[in-house]
Amino acid sequence: MHTTFSGSSRRPRQVNLSGRRGGNPFAPASSHGPPSALASAQQERERRQRERDRLNGAKVVQRYWRGYRSRASLSTKWRQEWDAIESQAGDRSQDRPYEQEGTAYGQVRLFLQFASLRSQQDQERLYKLLRRLSSSVNLDSGFASSGPWPMLYLRLQNLLLAGLDRTLDLKQPNRETEQLLFDSLAFTIDRISELTTRNAPQLYRTLARLIKQFSSSKGQSKVDPERLIHCTLVPLKSINARTTVMYASFAWHILTLEQLSKTPFAPRSLELLADGINYKLLANSLVEALSSTNPQKDEFTKDSRKMAFVLAYLIYFYRQAHRFNTSNMYSDDKDYMSSVSTLLSLVVAESVSKRSKRGHFEDDSEDFDLGLVENNSFVQEQVLSLVDSDSISSLLGNKSKEKPNDYSVSNGLDSDAKQLASFALTLMRFFPKKADDVRIALYRGSSTVFSANVDEKVPTIAYLWQAAKSTHIFQTICQNPDEVVPLLKAQTNRGYSTSSASAFRSSYTSEEIRDEWRIILVFFELYTFVLRLMDDEEFFSPAALTSSTSTSWASQNALPLQDVKTITVFLKNLGFSMYFDVLQLSEVEPHRERDPSVIGNYFSISARNQAESSTDEPKPQEPTVAGITGISMDYVKGIVTGLLRMLYERDSRRPFLPKGHWLMTSRLEMDGFISQVVQEDEKRHKIEEEDEDIGDPHSYEDEDSEDESQQLVGTSHSSNLRRQEKLRRQQRKYTRRKFLASVAPRLEILQNMPFFIPFQTRVEIFREFIRLDQLKRRGASDAETWGLIHSMQHPEMFRKHHARIQRNSIFEDAYEQFHPLAQGLKEPIQITFMDSFGNEEAGIDGGGVTKEFLTSITKEAFDTNEPYAMFVENEHHLLYPNPTAMEELKENPQRQAILAGDKPIATAASALLNRFEFLGRVVGKCLYEGILVDVSFASFFLLKWALTGGEGNAPKETSYRANLNDLRDMDEGLYQGLIKLKNYSGDTSDFGLDFTIVDTIITNYTTGKTKNITRDLKPDGANMAVDNQNRLLYIFCVVQHRLNRQPYSQTAAFLRGLSSMIKPSWLNMFNQSELQTLVGGTSSEIDVADLRRNTLYGGVYVIGDDGLEHPTIQYFWQVMEEMSDEERRAVLKFVTSTPRAPLLGFGSLMPRFSIRDSSSDQTRLPSTSTCVNLLKLPMYKTKAVLKEKLLLSVFSGAGFDLS
Repeated sequence: MHTTFSGSSRRPRQVNLSGRRGGNPFAPASSHGPPSALASAQQERERRQRERDRLNGAKVVQRYWRGYRSRASLSTKWRQEWDAIESQAGDRSQDRPYEQEGTAYGQVRLFLQFASLRSQQDQERLYKLLRRLSSSVNLDSGFASSGPWPMLYLRLQNLLLAGLDRTLDLKQPNRETEQLLFDSLAFTIDRISELTTRNAPQLYRTLARLIKQFSSSKGQSKVDPERLIHCTLVPLKSINARTTVMYASFAWHILTLEQLSKTPFAPRSLELLADGINYKLLANSLVEALSSTNPQKDEFTKDSRKMAFVLAYLIYFYRQAHRFNTSNMYSDDKDYMSSVSTLLSLVVAESVSKRSKRGHFEDDSEDFDLGLVENNSFVQEQVLSLVDSDSISSLLGNKSKEKPNDYSVSNGLDSDAKQLASFALTLMRFFPKKADDVRIALYRGSSTVFSANVDEKVPTIAYLWQAAKSTHIFQTICQNPDEVVPLLKAQTNRGYSTSSASAFRSSYTSEEIRDEWRIILVFFELYTFVLRLMDDEEFFSPAALTSSTSTSWASQNALPLQDVKTITVFLKNLGFSMYFDVLQLSEVEPHRERDPSVIGNYFSISARNQAESSTDEPKPQEPTVAGITGISMDYVKGIVTGLLRMLYERDSRRPFLPKGHWLMTSRLEMDGFISQVVQEDEKRHKIEEEDEDIGDPHSYEDEDSEDESQQLVGTSHSSNLRRQEKLRRQQRKYTRRKFLASVAPRLEILQNMPFFIPFQTRVEIFREFIRLDQLKRRGASDAETWGLIHSMQHPEMFRKHHARIQRNSIFEDAYEQFHPLAQGLKEPIQITFMDSFGNEEAGIDGGGVTKEFLTSITKEAFDTNEPYAMFVENEHHLLYPNPTAMEELKENPQRQAILAGDKPIATAASALLNRFEFLGRVVGKCLYEGILVDVSFASFFLLKWALTGGEGNAPKETSYRANLNDLRDMDEGLYQGLIKLKNYSGDTSDFGLDFTIVDTIITNYTTGKTKNITRDLKPDGANMAVDNQNRLLYIFCVVQHRLNRQPYSQTAAFLRGLSSMIKPSWLNMFNQSELQTLVGGTSSEIDVADLRRNTLYGGVYVIGDDGLEHPTIQYFWQVMEEMSDEERRAVLKFVTSTPRAPLLGFGSLMPRFSIRDSSSDQTRLPSTSTCVNLLKLPMYKTKAVLKEKLLLSVFSGAGFDLS
């Protein structure tokens, strides 16, 4: 029985078609034996198919052959007929005109039927036909102008274009043939200008080749250049459905040529082009061609060098149309502005790429070069003409005359704002050095767009603010901070469901999101500039409080305070995400490969360029905001950070926002926040230590700056290797910086937007950083133990940390003995004071850091009454570096001799700067040890501490941006004068000012003799008068000179010393007022209860087991409670040398506030040892005596010597 039994015991029949007997039917067939029926059938089928294919192929070949024979026969017949007719004209037929139009038409038509430019005989026939046809037309200007001729001319034009291309392909073209073909082409263009639009791409491609050929022929070409320009213009004069295509072809083939900007075409041919071009139609065509919806956009814009020429010619045509003035408003030419902005963005993109290839990833201080068109003054001149105050101001003219009921981006009324934002933002990014000129032009401009009265102007800042706050991006980020990252990356959410918070992104394209970002960024750029020029009175003016426009123009630039609050909410949410979510923002979208199915992609780049690009070093792709070219995340982060800091400083000086408004603790886990910050800092230091082999990229700048033209022959390879190595190092440094920011987001927030975190928390972090640094340098030893160990193990090093200081020359002695220590000053130092007789003073040192020394040295160094003072004070007795110190040194030989003896003045200048640096170290030492000093610095000077922005020794004040309000802390009189100049309603040229400034220096402190030095604020400033147009620039230059340039060397030296003791990143956590609190303590009232809780007692005053205080101690605290705050501060200064309490309370005062008995003599005065914060209080028997003696000692100036 079979396992597949079906009810029948009969074996089923098996049919085998394989030809095999038994075995596996699926095994491969053997070569032996009879073939199977199935295999035979397959072979027969294949044979029949091959036969059919052979027969079909033969039919195709025969059909093509018969067609060719037939065409060749007909062509031969037609040639014979054509030659027969031509022979009737005689031997001089090639110059003889046709007698009848019908004959001419027949000959042209017949020739086009058989013409083949591959045939030399047909080429000769063409030349003969063209000469006769030209002679015929010259006899009768109306000949062949209508009827069937136009279409015949169109076919002839195609043939002529092909003939010119073949001629231009020759290495040595026949100039007469070239001229004849061109003249005939010009003839057809004149005859059928409208039909010529059908041949637009081929026509302008050939004309472009003729222009290049003419420029390179060195006068050998016989083509008339003016007629060549004429041929390019004639088709453009016809207005029809293909006009846009004609202008686009004209732009991409003709306007991309550099030759038009040089002789022999410039300037005459350029003027002809400008006179014949309708720049509005050209701009409109460019807008369509550059539109993101155009599938050929990438092909058009792949060569940024060509785009630079298109941009330059477009600007030239516009300027020529307006006779090189700006009386006509740009706002009337929206297509022009849109195309200029887009083209400029493309050139910016290429410049960005070039800068990144050279390793300039972070430097935005220089204008984007036009190296892709270098040595072309025409392009430089045209592009630079965009940065013109009148041109920019005119953008604000002729806006909508009525205020819309519902102004929003979605209702289509934002086109003016989009146009202004795109153009202005591109200019500021392309020309960073001229960005302030753009901002000034916008600041001075006005608009009627939001005014019901067309004669009433409102500031540009108000116009941009209305546009910015109406954008969906602004409203969304204010309400939902979680949407910041998707909006910065222009993620539209199309194609999948969205939450209600991000619903608008599902209906917005990436381009619409980019438009909104441009509006917001331009507003921030301008508002930052306005705040730099706006004083507090204007910021809090009636216009800011009531939105009134009846005040001065300067006050009208102040936004209502409620609007400022809204701006801070947006900036807080945006700034927090840009720092905290940096890892998400750094993710670059994957590159989209070219579609291999599109054949045009195979020709979009030359083989040479492909080879070059393949050898390029891989470079990091810096993410951009919403994909906007040239607008990097770092750029926006800088704007947001700067603007937030400026608004925070305003609120710190004169609060206008609710308490706690700046904190962002709700978005952070504050439990364990300090430990997380410390971990991030340790992680960052570990990574930095691992990457120390990268080195300083600045050390390679000298190699890169070498003139390649002067390199020896055969050294180009080694030079390329050095350049690649430099690039590789810079790329690694850039990538490392990005990575460090991603691994330490809390640190980034603390250093850039510290006001998001409570001040108390930041102080605790600051002290923790210092504690860890001390632990790393000293181990687990305290200062006394460290000194004892090093005195035995490293006596030489220990001696360097010990100094003998004369009381009458504390600073100079300290400088001579401690300046060589550099960062070694962080270690504990030992001080021995010497009196005027050379004897050691008796006093308690505390066994470690000598607080008396530090307080004494700061008291002497910051004494402004001394001749040649290193620091000077303002009207409020706030200190800042003497801005004329270096100039006074040059004018005083005696001072030079004191500093450097008989050595050159450069040595004396270096010695003076070294003293500034040492003084910075001393202040840093006080901060490092937690010692408060009674010194108050000017706010603008403290700002430079927090904004040093440098690495290592902070060599540059890279982040500080001087503003008019800072000048008030230096020179109140100059500040008031500049305010009056800014708000002057008349003609400021009446003041007779120019772009110079006078520095007054003291040349002799004994006689008080002074000297005036006049300096230029701008190149050739003496010949630049100050007027209403440039007065803002003048004010800005004065502020920059007084706050930045004049005191630069002294300030940089001080900050270099300060940063060697305290890392700039630590100082970045505090603003100027908070830094002052770190240096000198809090200015709040003295908390007697807190002081009492944290006081130590010695001698008989030690509290016993009963827990009761000594009667004298009880009297002391009763007296302290009864004293005024001023008297309490005097007592505190008497004991600790500073009148202010520590930031974290008296529990953090080191050493602790202490009281011990000195005697029972009722006539003895209290004394102190300020170095250990010790009050030596006699055991007075009455409260009255204690109060009398204490106040007498406090206000008598007695101190250390009383001990």
